[in-house]
Amino acid sequence: MLMNLDLRKAVMANLDDSNYDEIRETIIDAIESGEEKTLPGLGVIFEILWNGSNDAEKETIVSRVSQCLRPKAS
Repeated sequence: MLMNLDLRKAVMANLDDSNYDEIRETIIDAIESGEEKTLPGLGVIFEILWNGSNDAEKETIVSRVSQCLRPKAS
C-alpha cells in the first residue's frame, strides 16, 4: 500500500505546475510508449480526473469509456 501512495505523490509532483501542453504531452507519451510501466501513472491521472469531476462529468466519463470498449461494427 505504501508503494501506491508513493506513486500517487510522485505522479502529482511530476505534474505539479505543469501547463496544458505539458500535461497533454505527458499523457500522449505514456500512451504511445506502449510500456506497461506507464499504466499506473495513467491510472493516477485518471483518479485525479475522476475525483475532480462532478456527477454529470463522471457519467460522461463512464459513458465514453463504455462506448470505446464496445467492438467496432465492421
